[in-house]
Amino acid sequence: MIKKAASLVLFLALVYQAIRPPPPKTCSTAGLPSTTPSIKLRDGRHLVYKEYGVPKNSANYNVIYVHSFGGSKFEAALITSKAIEELGVYLVSFDRPGYGKSDPHPKRSFKSLALDIEELADQLELGDKFYVIGFAMGAHFVWGCLKYIPQRLAGAALLAPAINYWWPGFPANFTKQALDKQLLRDQWVYQVAYYAPWLMYWWNTQQWFPGFSVITGEFKLSQKDLKIASSLDEMQLQQAYVTQQGDFESLHRDLIIGFGKPEFDPMDMKNPFPNNESSAHLWHGIEDGIVSVNLQRFIAKKLPWIKYHELSDAGHLFPCGEDSIKDVIWKALLSEKI
Repeated sequence: MIKKAASLVLFLALVYQAIRPPPPKTCSTAGLPSTTPSIKLRDGRHLVYKEYGVPKNSANYNVIYVHSFGGSKFEAALITSKAIEELGVYLVSFDRPGYGKSDPHPKRSFKSLALDIEELADQLELGDKFYVIGFAMGAHFVWGCLKYIPQRLAGAALLAPAINYWWPGFPANFTKQALDKQLLRDQWVYQVAYYAPWLMYWWNTQQWFPGFSVITGEFKLSQKDLKIASSLDEMQLQQAYVTQQGDFESLHRDLIIGFGKPEFDPMDMKNPFPNNESSAHLWHGIEDGIVSVNLQRFIAKKLPWIKYHELSDAGHLFPCGEDSIKDVIWKALLSEKI
């Protein structure tokens, strides 16, 4: 009996060790070069950021960029174009908590990230109102800005935003159809995020079956996306920089927050700009193989205050592609205020 109990305890200890994520690797801002700008938040964490576009003191528009899943402050370089110089845009991008050199935040959420963005804007003195723009998972978190800090927004752009399949506003059969079109491995990851988030680290590190395709680099891309992906400069992506605190603190936690139990449902949101003082734009490519265009259309119909733009000849990576598309996105977001 004692041997059986000891064996059970040993087994449970091994299971616990396998599913328990490691602590984030030390990433102190004290070791950063003096040329690497950062801010200290009110809770003591640091956010590291990078500036693009025109100098802040001569800018017509102040914009904060929110990077995607597996991205960093360097990603903003991929969505810039000559339009930001012409329009006079000061663009600042930052490493989201747990990514790159920004301190981790184990309790981070849509709300906490929105408040981090607000504090970044305040410390950089971007004024009472500023713009936000995000791509993919970054755009997913822009919903949090629209929810929690709409009074601070001059406008928002969501580029191919990720979607939580468990947002209550979706009919169950509708999301099932969209989920069934995803790779089987990804269907499992989304369900782990929702039903068993405590398994996320183990699920993406075990060797028995493949993990999330976006992590392994085996996700579905359109021909247009493949062409864009082949042209991206590896130095711009900075993959070693992105996950230096460990995959769990950056990638796995993103999956839990983005696809787990919903913090709120965007489809329940009332117009955050009832007097048309600002606007929100959502852009999506019809050939997107990662995020369902049908679900995106459903969201746009439920939220008539969202200005929905659908690109007929584009996949998921269109914000990183041709300058002509980028110019249109920037001008649509900003030109109304010229």
